Amino acid sequence: MKSFVIALSATALANAAAIRRQNDYGYQFSNALSTGPVADNSFIREANTTLILPETNSPQTGNLALWPGMGTSGGDLIQGLAISVSDGSAGCEKSSGKWCIVASTLEDTQQMGKYVTASPGSSVTFHYKYNDDTAKYDQTVSLDGTVVSEISTDSGKAQGFGTAVECQQAACGTVPAHKYVDTTLIMDVADANYDQTKGTTGATGDMVTADGGKTWTIATISIESHTYT
Repeated sequence: MKSFVIALSATALANAAAIRRQNDYGYQFSNALSTGPVADNSFIREANTTLILPETNSPQTGNLALWPGMGTSGGDLIQGLAISVSDGSAGCEKSSGKWCIVASTLEDTQQMGKYVTASPGSSVTFHYKYNDDTAKYDQTVSLDGTVVSEISTDSGKAQGFGTAVECQQAACGTVPAHKYVDTTLIMDVADANYDQTKGTTGATGDMVTADGGKTWTIATISIESHTYT
């Protein structure tokens, strides 16, 4: 599969102003919420968020991906994907009006788990957790509460977290507004000022901590609609 993403640095992932657009369809990014970098003595040990799948883009052209990701100290990008592509490319089944979801990490090449078809309205939970025994991030993607795709990668340590709407190959039409719910980020060491790193473009979401910055939650991340031309 051709990579859905470019290798964003942790700083780029953490700063919505650094989202890049390229008009020759290579790639194009639009609305997002992003956070980071973490404090020098910490990293994101665990992240969990649930995407409520919207309708697919209209028209369903190009290769579109919605993803929550973590840029790492190893230069990797941990990013489970929800992909909208109707022609059977990008590893997905040929299916109009459907999404395909997959656990994924961008290293030098894209590392992928199992692809699964999903319908608009479904809940897709992305869970990334650092495994001390293996020094890898264990990633699971669940569809309506059932784990359907998994991968573990040696990726360094996560320095930032953010969402993305990414279009490749051709203009992807209009991407509906959508949301992530119950987002939780657990730091290795408490970072009381981590909310100050939040950046948004066409997105909203309030970061809250109840334990001095060890655990950060965002009840709802709302992403506005965007039209690619």
